Amino acid sequence: MTADAPSSSRSAGEEFAAPPLPLAGEGRGETVAAFDEEHRGASRRLHQFLHDNPTVVPFIVLLLAVTLFSLIVGHRFFHPFNLSLVLQQVTIIAILGSAQTLIILTAGIDLSVGAIMVLSSVVMGRLAVLNGLPIEIAFPLGLLVGIACGAVNGALVALLKLPPFIVTLGTWSIFGALNLWYSRSETIRQQDVEAAAPFLQWLGTAFRFWGARLTYGSLLMIALAALIWYVLQRTAFGRHVHATGNDPDAARLAGINITGVVIGVYTIAGLICSVAGWALIGRIGAISAISGAESNLDSITAVVIGGTSLFGGRGSIIGTLVGALIVGVFRNGLALAGADALWQEFAIGLLIIVAVAIDQWIRKAAS
Repeated sequence: MTADAPSSSRSAGEEFAAPPLPLAGEGRGETVAAFDEEHRGASRRLHQFLHDNPTVVPFIVLLLAVTLFSLIVGHRFFHPFNLSLVLQQVTIIAILGSAQTLIILTAGIDLSVGAIMVLSSVVMGRLAVLNGLPIEIAFPLGLLVGIACGAVNGALVALLKLPPFIVTLGTWSIFGALNLWYSRSETIRQQDVEAAAPFLQWLGTAFRFWGARLTYGSLLMIALAALIWYVLQRTAFGRHVHATGNDPDAARLAGINITGVVIGVYTIAGLICSVAGWALIGRIGAISAISGAESNLDSITAVVIGGTSLFGGRGSIIGTLVGALIVGVFRNGLALAGADALWQEFAIGLLIIVAVAIDQWIRKAAS
C-alpha cells in the first residue's frame, strides 16, 4: 500500500500539470501567415475590381493629365475655345476607335480602318462633286464602300481563319492603293464641295454651347458611342461579341455563331469607318486622298489607353472615348506648353506601353 502512494501522487500531478511553454517564435508564423493572406486578399480584390471596371484607370489618367497641364499651362488650358478644340481634334479618332473597339473585343484587330475611312470619303465626294450624282445616291454609295471593305476583312478572318493582323495589314495596302487609283491623288477643294455637295461638310458646322464652339461631328461621336454602348451592354449580339473574345471555343459550344459574329463585327466597323469619312470631310472641308494617314494607329492607341484588352473580351466604348480624350489632352497640353511634336509622340508611345503593361498585370492577377 505504501508502494502505491507515490504512483497515485505522480498521476495526480501529471493530470493537473501546466501545458508546456511555446518555443521561441512559435505562434508568430500563424500571425504572419494571416497578415499575408489578408494582404493577398485585398490585392486580389483590387485586381478583380480593375478587371471588372476597365475604365477606372483611364479616368484616373485623364484626371491626372488635366490637372498636370492645368498647372503647367494655366488658365489657357481651360479656355472654352481650347476645350472645344480638343473635342474637335479627337472626334475622328474616337469614331474610328469605336469601330476598333468592336473588333478588339473579339480578340481581333483592324489596321485598315483609316484606309476605309479615306476611301469612303473619296468615293462619296467624287461621285457628288465631280460626277454630279445627287447626294441622296452618292452618300449611301460611300457608306456601302465602307460596309463592303469591312465585310471583306471579316470574311477573310472568319471563313479562311487567317490572322486578323496579317489580313488587315494586307487590305490596308489594297484599300490605300484603290484610293490613290480612284482619286488620281487629286484633292477636291473646299469651295467645290461647298458648291456641289454642302451636306458632306455638315458635320463640320459649328454652334455655340456655353461659350464653347462645338460641331455636329462631336455630337455624332457621342451619339454613336451611346448606341454602341447600348448594343454591347443590352443586346444578345453584344453578349456574343464579349463571349467570342473571352473564349471562342466555349462560345461555340454554347451555340453562338462565331463566324457570323466576327463577320458582323467587321462589317459594322466598316460602316462606322465610312461615317468617320463623312466626319473627316466636315473636319477639313475638302476631300483629300492623303488625309488621315495616322488614323489607324491613333484608333488603336485610343482603344488600348481606354482599357480595352488586346486579348479580347474586356473593355468598353466609354473607355475608348476617355482614351481618345487622353490622347487629345496630351497633344494639346504639350503643344500649349511649347513642346516639340516629337515629344508629343514620345508621350503617346509611353502611354501605350504603360496601358498594355497594366492590362497584362490585371489579366494575370484576375486569372
